[in-house]
Amino acid sequence: MTTADTSRDLFTQVLDPQNRIDPYPLYRTLREHGPLRLPELNLTVLSSYRECHDALRHPLSSSDRHTSALAQQQIAAGEPPRPFGLAGLVDRRRTPAFLFLDPPDHTRLRKLVSKAFAPKVINQLEPDIVDLVDGLLDTIEEQGRFDAITDLAYPLAVAVICRLLGVPLEDEPQFGRASALVGQSIDPFISLTGETPEGFQERMDAGRWLRKYFRELIEHRRGSPSDDLISAMIAVEESGDQLSVDEIISTCNLLLIAGHESTVSLIATAILAMLRAPAQWSALGADPHRSARVVEETLRYDPPAQLLGRIAAEDITVADHAVTKGDTMVLLLGAAHRDPAANERPDEFDPDRKALRHLGFGHGPHFCLGAPLLRLEASTVLSAVTARFPHARLAAEPTYKPNITLRGMSALPVAV
Repeated sequence: MTTADTSRDLFTQVLDPQNRIDPYPLYRTLREHGPLRLPELNLTVLSSYRECHDALRHPLSSSDRHTSALAQQQIAAGEPPRPFGLAGLVDRRRTPAFLFLDPPDHTRLRKLVSKAFAPKVINQLEPDIVDLVDGLLDTIEEQGRFDAITDLAYPLAVAVICRLLGVPLEDEPQFGRASALVGQSIDPFISLTGETPEGFQERMDAGRWLRKYFRELIEHRRGSPSDDLISAMIAVEESGDQLSVDEIISTCNLLLIAGHESTVSLIATAILAMLRAPAQWSALGADPHRSARVVEETLRYDPPAQLLGRIAAEDITVADHAVTKGDTMVLLLGAAHRDPAANERPDEFDPDRKALRHLGFGHGPHFCLGAPLLRLEASTVLSAVTARFPHARLAAEPTYKPNITLRGMSALPVAV
């Protein structure tokens, strides 16, 4: 088998849903192989920590999908670029979320949004999060068992993001269903393979429904402001600048992913890791101050965001490897975090490790704005559930969704 054949075979395995349960042996093979080069797809796949870190911090590493060679070919042919995940929910006539922009547009939007996403906004949510967690755990205690997804992580994450954005209580169920579908839409299958995944139309419909919902909510908040993030984004202003309706909608979609899917996955993954290492479950239950270390180690050990995409704006060198202008770089964060060159004993879940390196929230200008909220929710629920149920144990093995970008479980049964 030629090197090109090996690269194609390994990349096919990365996309294969059968590898969601435990992708880490495959990631080890990828790191040992080195970057995968697929010229026919204008694609480079990076898997070591150094490669991913360097790609994220490189000044010519672009987040704008329209800079890719494939997108330029499609535009030249009069075709709209194939959607790369969440960007596919926003056509070229609309404003993409600042996650998919480069400076100066990214700088402007992030600066405006960050004013509305200030720490005081997040801190004001803490009492509500504590109350929500306590209520969910009360119900679980009566049942004697729970599913970490449907009974704990999911209802908490949906309730919090709805309160943050100002979604009325009666709309939460439909909003939650739509947001879950949008979370499945960020996998890069179409742009990389040209194939439409099963259920894609349903996810596109959910994205359109959310855009319409946000547009109507924004109009309502203009006339009746409230103490929520949408009202804050409407009101924010910097030297006469402000956010347009499309910019607010795109930002809401982005925060929805950061504040919902990632949170659900992180909470469930941390619960699973500790149940498989009972001493860690007991240690956190006895000392809630350990929660921050548990969260950071989970982000390293089994991160919700398994990959990120960047584009080489020019011919560049990443960790001594040449990347051609226009190539899409797929950064396998899940592989990078288990790189022994970055973290000792990388396959061991150890919140007490002395040195820890991860890229779970990205790096540089695109560092995740939702990081403080995710950390707050996860720390609160993990310290509470371990203290309330010191003898919890796995009731059955978890099942996983087919998602690759935001890898997560669909069920995690726990007996208490």
